[in-house]
Amino acid sequence: MAVRKTIEIDGVQVTFQASAATPRLYRNLFQRDIFADMDHLMASMQGQDETQSGLDTFDLELFENAAFTMAKQANPNIPDDVMTWLDNFEMFSIYHILPHIIELWGVNMESMSEAKKKDQQQTDN
Repeated sequence: MAVRKTIEIDGVQVTFQASAATPRLYRNLFQRDIFADMDHLMASMQGQDETQSGLDTFDLELFENAAFTMAKQANPNIPDDVMTWLDNFEMFSIYHILPHIIELWGVNMESMSEAKKKDQQQTDN
């Protein structure tokens, strides 16, 4: 079951989606593991705010890739290239958007875990 969330970015309503397909889509788009990248992003963001950013360009790229993947999953009509998609925005604040992406990812992980537990319970019976 997909989880969706719409937020405003630079005056534009953007819908993000996460589901069991998200890790595969991310891997196909960027040849990376979204589980490891999201863990890295969450660790990098701890204790950070807009006034004292310790994030590097690698962190920003991981964030942009995750946001693009979830936006593309929600709306297949957005451009196929992350750079082209980012060009639609004047400003793209990681501090405003990443908490929403992390929340969406967490809700998706919880629903996947619950579905797995139900499957296991049915198998045990």
